[in-house]
Parts: sequence; C-alpha cells; structure tokens
Amino acid sequence: MTTSMKLTGFLATLIILVVIPAYSWIEPTHQENLLDNHYTNAVLSSTDLYAENCTVCHGAAGEGIGDTPPLNSEAVRTMSENDLSKVISRGRNNTLMAAWAAEEGGIFSNSQISDFTTFIQQANWDYVEARVAELGLTPPDVIKMEVSDEMVSSILALPDGERLSEGLFIYADNCAACHGANGSGTIIAPAIDSADLRTRPKEEIINLVNSGINGTLMASWQNILAPEEINATVDLIYRWPELIQTGIDFPEVEVMSIPSSPELIADGQQLFNIACKSCHGVDGYGSPMAPALNNQLFLEETPDAAIYQIIAGGVSGTLMPAWGSRLNDYDLQSLVAFLRSVEETAPSILPPILGK
Repeated sequence: MTTSMKLTGFLATLIILVVIPAYSWIEPTHQENLLDNHYTNAVLSSTDLYAENCTVCHGAAGEGIGDTPPLNSEAVRTMSENDLSKVISRGRNNTLMAAWAAEEGGIFSNSQISDFTTFIQQANWDYVEARVAELGLTPPDVIKMEVSDEMVSSILALPDGERLSEGLFIYADNCAACHGANGSGTIIAPAIDSADLRTRPKEEIINLVNSGINGTLMASWQNILAPEEINATVDLIYRWPELIQTGIDFPEVEVMSIPSSPELIADGQQLFNIACKSCHGVDGYGSPMAPALNNQLFLEETPDAAIYQIIAGGVSGTLMPAWGSRLNDYDLQSLVAFLRSVEETAPSILPPILGK
C-alpha cells in the first residue's frame, strides 16, 4: 500500500471518528435553532398584520374591546392550533369575527394564517401593544357610561337592589354606548326605557339579547355575557322606571361626530373603490349583491355615527361584514366622509333594506 493511500485512509477514518460525531452533536442544536427562528419570524411577521387588521376589535394588547373577546388569555393560548386556525380562517357565525382566509373571501394566505396561530399563542403582548402605538394604530377608547357611587347607593336602596346594581354595571359596559346612558336610545339604537318593550314576555327579550336581530346593528350576546348577566340586565330593563323615580342623574354618553376634509374624502373614495365597489357598485349606486349607498334618502336619514357603526360592525343576516376588524378608525371615518360628500348630488331612491 502506497503512502498516499495510507494517508487517504487515515483521513477517512478521522472523518468518521471526529467529524461525524461532532455533526451528530451539533445538528440537533441547529434544528432547534431553526425551529426557534421559525416561531420568532412567525410572531414578528404577524405583529404588523395584527396592528393593521385586528386591533380595532381585539385591542392593542389583545385585551378585547367591547363585546369582542380577548386573545391575551389562557383559554386562547391553550386552544389547539387546528381549532384556532379554523376560527381565523372561517370566522365565527353570529359574531363580528369575519373569515380571514383568502379562500373564504378574506385577505390572508394559508401560511399567514399559520403564522397568526403561532403569533396569538406565543406573542409578547407588551411588545405588540408598543408596536401598535408606534404605528399609530392604537384604537380609540370604547365609549362607556360611568356608574357613580351615588347611583349605586340609590339603586341598592331599592328592593333586590344588588341584582339591579349588577344589571346596571353590565348595561353601562356593554349597552349604553348604543342605547343611551338613560335608556332613551340614540341615533344608533332604540330606547330600552320603553313601556312597549316592558309589555313583552321576559323570555322574548332574553332571546333577543341572546340571538341578536337580523338586519340591524343588534349583535348576538349569548357568547359574550353569561346567562345570569343577561338575566340581570333584562330585569333592569323591566324595572327602569324605578331607577328614574329615585332621581338618579344619568350621565350623557356622547356619540361621535365625523370630521371632514378634502383629504379625508379622497382617501375614503379610494378605499371605497378597493373594498366596497364590488358589492355596492361603482360610486355606490348599488348592485344585485348590496343596496345603493349613493342615495339621498338613506344619507338624510342615517347620521354619521350610524354609518360608521354599520361599516365597523356589519349587519346581522346580510352579506355586510364587520369591517371594524380590518380597517382602522381613520379608514372608517374616511368612508363616512366620502359617503356624506355625495349626499347633495345623490339620487332619491328607495333606501337600502338592511335585512336583505
């Protein structure tokens, strides 16, 4: 055997004895690092998408806003990846959760949905909140009715006052922004301090709260409030006159007013052409899929805040989705400003029927 052959054999043996064991020791660590990097990249790539599309409903820190549930919770973190992916992809019936998968009419690819699943279950929500603020996408505070100590004292003095007090706190947090702090209604929703309403059977009112009302802004609350909370709130409705008789000073809940400017109108028109034209038609004149919004009767009878709420929350029982989970406050206001700008020249035609 030649010297060169012996050297080649020695080197081959050295590779087997040294290099391969070293590779076997390094490779698992390398694979773990790749896996860690995958999860890290999934979280980072999803953060901006979350800020742009989800904060209006779920909050800057995943805390949930209004009747939208929190994502920063143990229940969501321990949910199976498959179930969570299905919720994001397909949405949830009778809620404001839209379908986000492209194949379901949404805007996210399957890989983005997969990353979102990882993001929701592993995100550092403090970082997410800071990033949302950095992008200027922190949602506005939810309008709520403040319940004063004086109000609570007056209610506790009534028969079964503790239950009435519980109902008032639930009403203040979830209902007052639409139905009014004093129950007299707003431009968005009807009064609940209504003699006609109190003549209806309690079971009927509970069913309305549980199921919502198709063709209106009244969403289903059965997945948001516990049965006892709904019961306490409905009891409050029936006994509302007693609250008035105590002389309680109900605070007023301000309903938003939408500003307008040439820039806001132009941005709204551009967004309408991207997001709304396919259903509501060119310039909002309607189509077989959705009613005309460039409609003087509709615009005269529908205040800005109501149009904003329709766009943000969708309309139950129709093809109108909840855009509040996809558009930020500026975008929603721009759409309202654009629609309001066409009111003077809009034709007078039958107003849209929201339930169709």
